[in-house]
Amino acid sequence: MRSSVGVLGLSGLSALFVAGCGAVGGSETGGDSGAAAAVTRAAEKAEQPVSLRYRMTGRTPEEGRIKAEAALGTEPPVMSLKSTVLSGRDQGTGEIRLVGGVLYVGSDEANEDGKHWVRFGAPGTALKGLKVGTGTAGDKVRENPSHESGFLAAADDLKKAGTDTVEGVRTTHYTGTATVDDIRASYKDDDRSVRQRTEKSLAQYEKLGVDELTMDLWVDAEDRTRQLRMRGFGRHGELDLTITFLDFGKPVTVQAPPASDTLDMAEELKKARD
Repeated sequence: MRSSVGVLGLSGLSALFVAGCGAVGGSETGGDSGAAAAVTRAAEKAEQPVSLRYRMTGRTPEEGRIKAEAALGTEPPVMSLKSTVLSGRDQGTGEIRLVGGVLYVGSDEANEDGKHWVRFGAPGTALKGLKVGTGTAGDKVRENPSHESGFLAAADDLKKAGTDTVEGVRTTHYTGTATVDDIRASYKDDDRSVRQRTEKSLAQYEKLGVDELTMDLWVDAEDRTRQLRMRGFGRHGELDLTITFLDFGKPVTVQAPPASDTLDMAEELKKARD
């Protein structure tokens, strides 16, 4: 089934934003002090649970050109992340949905059973006692991707770059460049849970061979991240991803895929074991 390429492969690039981190790093920041304070406020605002929709476009060293759209709801927790690889051998569209505590992975191409979806059960759990878990994908669909705005505070050249309108909203634009090691060091005095989330996110960049990030952040008058751009170079080429937030605080409804078009992985593994 192409979901392993169309979605789970795309999950890797999505993790660059969706895995996120919990809060802005410590006091070892450079650049403009006013810009650093604004970035800190944006990172803190990202900690507040809120439903949202966002769009992601750009390219990664491994997948090439991509686009994605996502909706995340908090009460109850639901998520839809639809991703498309636009060129290359992995070209295709896939989707991850989290509905009722159950993770679904879908693809535009059917599997050998003629189904387009796979049901994995609750994220973070093993299936029927077997060593097959969905924790990584589950984490990716439950995080606010604006958390990575805090990375910009580690840039020695952090500065205000002007004002822009993003999706009809007036914003202030900040920019800067920092190495992955600088970002990691800026979190050394934070809580263990924050450092762990930061490390998980930075590991995704390192996996691509990206060791330095040029970042652009657009923040509105309420200190919300309205747009975030990450650029760098990996072992296989350019990373350039932009995530744009379309709305906040609006109800999000996500439907489970039709049962007739869904393969239950727990049942399939049970059959294989028996």
